[in-house]
Amino acid sequence: MSLQVRHDVSGRGGARLRKKPMSQIALSAAIALTLFLAGSTRAADDSYEVSKTDASLTAGGKGKASVTISAKKGWHLNAEAPLTLKLVPQTGVEVDKAKLGRGDLAASNEKSARFDVGVTAAEPGKKVIEAEAGFVLCQEDSCRPVKEKVALAVDVTSPKPSPGKQPAKKK
Repeated sequence: MSLQVRHDVSGRGGARLRKKPMSQIALSAAIALTLFLAGSTRAADDSYEVSKTDASLTAGGKGKASVTISAKKGWHLNAEAPLTLKLVPQTGVEVDKAKLGRGDLAASNEKSARFDVGVTAAEPGKKVIEAEAGFVLCQEDSCRPVKEKVALAVDVTSPKPSPGKQPAKKK
């Protein structure tokens, strides 16, 4: 099957018909969609920055990590669009809440927003929490959605022995 498309290829305002196979149109559409989606999930550029503070805690205790989203170069965070942080902790580490939203922000203004992530772990070791921030950046005449992934490191140390009774030394 083919589709007829009008193209002005003469440069004189004239038009002629050219057949373009549907598979070529589908491929072009797929490439355009891929580029569009890649643009909404690309790594930080000069219009924003996503920074993090890793967590350090004692096994059995509680710690805190944070993710901060900062708009730059004339961009601002859209105050009406969703602002989210989805968390997927590695086995052995737990977070207070797996999905954070605007109501969970520790600090925010037009240019930045910070999520604090409560963390607990039962055993010592190095762990990771995969996080995905979702937000909308805007300028005066345009807005664009952004999704940015970041890995939060969690360093869990062994608890110190309590200064209780020491075993008696044999003579």
